[in-house]
Amino acid sequence: MAMIYAALTGINPSLIAEIKMGRPRTLELTSAHNIITLSEVNPDSLIFMTSTDMEDLAPGDGGILVHVIGLSISMKRVVEYANPLFYEERERTSARVQIRYMCSSTIKSVESRGTGQATFVDAVKAQQYCAL
Repeated sequence: MAMIYAALTGINPSLIAEIKMGRPRTLELTSAHNIITLSEVNPDSLIFMTSTDMEDLAPGDGGILVHVIGLSISMKRVVEYANPLFYEERERTSARVQIRYMCSSTIKSVESRGTGQATFVDAVKAQQYCAL
């Protein structure tokens, strides 16, 4: 059965392997495209995660489905002083998401992808048991 899921892309393969062990994990993401995607997600929903980069996402790419337990997006301001006359102010946005592994999945089609847009995929759950 295929369904539309928000997709987090470019996730480290070793992190995906750790998530597959089944224990809840909290991730802090700083990539703009993943933060934009998470802004469209609510706690208690399912999302698709893959190590494939957003630009390379295509049907047949594998990943995992995870259950979102908690989610927060925040912005921090950092001010650096070089001398009394010069300072630099920067903002850093990050998203913290607590997730739990549900099952493996494969992309059937990419629904949306692009700069400034959330990424969604039509994904098929693996035939194996999926803890939904």
